[in-house]
Amino acid sequence: MINYAKIILKPGKEAPLKRFHPWIFSGAMLRTEGNPREGDIVEVFSNRKEYLGTGHFLKGNISVKLFSFLQDTIDLSFWKTKLIAAYELRKRLGLTDNPTNNAYRLVFSEGDQLPGLIIDYYNGTAVIQSQSPGMNNHKPEFVQALHEIYGDKLNSVYDKSSDNQMSAVGSRQSAVSSQQTTVSIHHPSSIIHHPVPITETGHKFLVDIEKGQKTGFFLDQRANRMFAQYYARDRKVLNAFCYSGAFSVYALKGGARMVHSVDSSKQAIDWTKENLTLNECPENLHEEVVADIKNFLPGTKEMYDMIILDPPAFAKHHNISHNALQAYIHINAEALKKLNPGGILLTFSCSQPVSREMFRSAIQSAAINTGKSVKILHQLSQGPDHPVSIFHPEGEYLKGLILVI
Repeated sequence: MINYAKIILKPGKEAPLKRFHPWIFSGAMLRTEGNPREGDIVEVFSNRKEYLGTGHFLKGNISVKLFSFLQDTIDLSFWKTKLIAAYELRKRLGLTDNPTNNAYRLVFSEGDQLPGLIIDYYNGTAVIQSQSPGMNNHKPEFVQALHEIYGDKLNSVYDKSSDNQMSAVGSRQSAVSSQQTTVSIHHPSSIIHHPVPITETGHKFLVDIEKGQKTGFFLDQRANRMFAQYYARDRKVLNAFCYSGAFSVYALKGGARMVHSVDSSKQAIDWTKENLTLNECPENLHEEVVADIKNFLPGTKEMYDMIILDPPAFAKHHNISHNALQAYIHINAEALKKLNPGGILLTFSCSQPVSREMFRSAIQSAAINTGKSVKILHQLSQGPDHPVSIFHPEGEYLKGLILVI
């Protein structure tokens, strides 16, 4: 067995680990034995030399992220076992070998006991995002394990990791950095030159893995898009922050009488138009606008029967969550003003530092500020392929509400 560097905790600081929380904060550390570098595997012990877990060493507020609470041998077999467990869960959820759905999240960081690792599967292409130096070190093992698990169902593995993501906590952040590096790490091709076609609940989409946000498509909203399809019938719909138009497709397939898709990115609008065409959505029932939604909402004279607000993360760290709450209050208040009586608002927050209670309070403030009577129809979260460990509630990053005015 490899002799890893050791992290010794201060007295009493072992309690969270005994509750299987996978993070160790720097203030809990008493000392290190050995000289671990960032990304190295370390073993964690109490001050009484009781083994607590194994994880990756980090520099920052969080010093260790644990991926095991057993003294396992950390080798290819270990990582493959983890990926098999993640795959089997998705299989039991009906997400694999499903002709109506061939895209899903295979690995969701702490939710799959692999903190700092995201793997999405898109119709034969796996996209890896390593969000920590430790997971970045193990990408060759992940690639080999993926090919052994999927066999000929996997055509290529694509690396969409970048240095600016190494310290990110949680999942979906605002937008991809223009400096993000995207390089293929496996055959058959060195670069993916075309979007990957996928099917989601029977709808078709093109996923631009290279240029798209995060891994290319927001798989976490799959179930929530079905709510949009259900409520869209005979409604005039605004899809704000539309990205590649998935909510717009679902709304039109649900019988919306008109859909407006708005995004500040011309590229996003182009993707939206491609996906609408792919799904044979009537052109006369859709309009697209390149605009910042913060300017569009107060400036438009249009009124809607349903608005979908799925903005980027307004807060990535707890010390700026107050500003984020003000942003959520403002944007939701503007949306409420543009809804006809009886209108539906689907509103979301993907800011991990903003709790479900904080987000709901922000929506309450928006309702008070606008004088609107608002009722909650549904409380939403990320899809089941983004599982949340009961021991790591921080993994519940996506909060959503369906409201009626």
